[in-house]
Amino acid sequence: MPAHVAIVTDSTAYLPQEALTRHHITVVPLTVILGDEALEEGTEGLAFTVATALRRRRPVTTSRPGPERFVAAYRAAADAGAGAVVSLHLSAEFSGTYDAARVAAETAPVPVRVVDTGMVAMALGFPVLAAAEAAESGGTVDDAVAAAEKRAAGTSAYFYVDTLDYLRRGGRIGAAQALLGSALAVKPLLQLAEGRIQLLEKVRTASRAIARLEEVVAERAGQATVDIAVHHLAAAERAEALAERLRARVPGVAELHVSEVGAVIGAHTGPGLLGAVVSPR
Repeated sequence: MPAHVAIVTDSTAYLPQEALTRHHITVVPLTVILGDEALEEGTEGLAFTVATALRRRRPVTTSRPGPERFVAAYRAAADAGAGAVVSLHLSAEFSGTYDAARVAAETAPVPVRVVDTGMVAMALGFPVLAAAEAAESGGTVDDAVAAAEKRAAGTSAYFYVDTLDYLRRGGRIGAAQALLGSALAVKPLLQLAEGRIQLLEKVRTASRAIARLEEVVAERAGQATVDIAVHHLAAAERAEALAERLRARVPGVAELHVSEVGAVIGAHTGPGLLGAVVSPR
């Protein structure tokens, strides 16, 4: 059997377990620190625990994986017959995960290409799937990277948060910093752009912000064939309602995923997060 290209990502891609299994994608988890307890993202019930802790204003921080975790993942891929690895990760603006993967790649037993997708959540997940599909079709490392980068370039991510406080505390507020002075007067609609969180619009009420989120996603999708992911933290009813409206409104939707974000993203956005990723095929 010829050597294949293995795909590695991190736990902030929030890919469904079925997709991870079907495409043999390896996930290296980030860590959430609650007080003096460190837990790997993906631990059962952790997102709920994080949401509860944030509401109670308990300290919640996150930590990248150590390079040794990536070394182990790359070695396991080589042991399973991979001739090379493509390792795709969340924006380096948000985390040192990309840097840890690059350090590990230097001592990996097979060539490893590490990619900063500039994305997170399913805005990272969809490019990971594109890379996996390219590799499964017999593609080279270059083919898999090109497929991921093309998908990432076309993917847009928008989200609403009830408050900017969690982003401010986590240092992830980026270009939305200017909103802090008027945070009580607006409900910000944010986007991922150039690997950072940036302000898209300022809206006066939560209901209007969610309505605009729907409008922006529908406009971005247009008539194209697209995959959509709706993410939330402790806002399942909001997310399901948005997903149903998007199913009815976007004619070209191929797959539509609804999921709660994991603890790492939740720790920085807070309960009430509602996000949508639109990714043309």
